[in-house]
Amino acid sequence: MHQRRGTFRDETVDYAAVGATRAHDLMAYPPERSLPAEDAWRIGSGEARFATAAEQLMSWTALRGAGLRVEDVRPASGPMYTGVAFDAEGNAVAPSSLAQEQRFDADGTPYVGAGTTLRLHGRVGGQRADAELRVIFVDEEPRRVAFALGTVGGSVVSGEESFLLEWRDNDEVWFTVRSFDRPTAFAYRMLPALVRRRRRQLFQGYLRALSPLYATPTL
Repeated sequence: MHQRRGTFRDETVDYAAVGATRAHDLMAYPPERSLPAEDAWRIGSGEARFATAAEQLMSWTALRGAGLRVEDVRPASGPMYTGVAFDAEGNAVAPSSLAQEQRFDADGTPYVGAGTTLRLHGRVGGQRADAELRVIFVDEEPRRVAFALGTVGGSVVSGEESFLLEWRDNDEVWFTVRSFDRPTAFAYRMLPALVRRRRRQLFQGYLRALSPLYATPTL
């Protein structure tokens, strides 16, 4: 797998803390009025397991596994911003643009790419989960793949979630999901427990989609 990093910068998302799912202290200091969540699971080991899971992740399999329909996927036009890099001495290198090779799944849906917009439709816990989202960043490295989605509008919550796959030095493959949600729908503002339940159900759907080790939690 080649190395690629991409970050999308735009003011069209409906929250201020863009990229905050990267913050190491997200759980302790989430963006204002947001509820943070994080979970990680070992989903196997070895290069083949990592490669398969990475391909699934970048083709929206995690979202579909949570019962959501991915529609109207629109890649960003033009080259993507690759972010600030550093040379061997630690000096910042000017940002550059990278012409991104576009990939498609078997149905012709474009893969995840920085700046891509999409629409989700479905229900989680009996409540609608429709939303317009934008891919905030994408990292693709030999042993690490990640991307984040930020809300643009039409969702019951406002915020961001990130998906991370790591093939660690001990050969284990780990899948981590992080998020922060600020309730926007009336029921969710009045009952924060609904936000937490929604998030737990989404996380379990993502895990079920990517992990051959998945077992339905005991209730």
